[in-house]
Amino acid sequence: MAVLEILKYPALILRSKTQAVGKVDDEIRKIVDDMIETMYADRGMGLAANQVGINKRIFVMDDSEEMNQPLCYINPEVVEQSGEIELTEGCLSFPGVYVKITRPNYVKIKALDRNGNEFVKEAEGYGAHCFLHELDHLNGITFIDHLSPLKRQMAEKKLAKARKVTL
Repeated sequence: MAVLEILKYPALILRSKTQAVGKVDDEIRKIVDDMIETMYADRGMGLAANQVGINKRIFVMDDSEEMNQPLCYINPEVVEQSGEIELTEGCLSFPGVYVKITRPNYVKIKALDRNGNEFVKEAEGYGAHCFLHELDHLNGITFIDHLSPLKRQMAEKKLAKARKVTL
């Protein structure tokens, strides 16, 4: 396994809709393993393939309390969603930026696992936010796209300031 470089906004691939995975094979499983290692190395809760420069419809996520139950979602799609809740979100591609986003409170997602088997997973609250955040990435949407123009500009300024601090 390897820790991959997480691309930072405004990397163009973050704005691109990803390609569906045709077949789950050893190459895809290696990508999944590397993404999980990368997510944990950067203390994230989720990571989409395009955040590490891979144009595939894959994301990994761990919303367990112990952060030791990673799951992968290949070709995910929303089956059902309902409710609404505003929560603070961050993103590994936007280090140091945290903003309140309103999303559905409940989501049911259908996807393939690392062996190519279809499964359905449900989540509420923060887990639902994370699902939808990662799914947005796969569609070329970032979390700041959910903000008003003024709040988006403020988030971009926070990111620019955080970049200067880490350089």
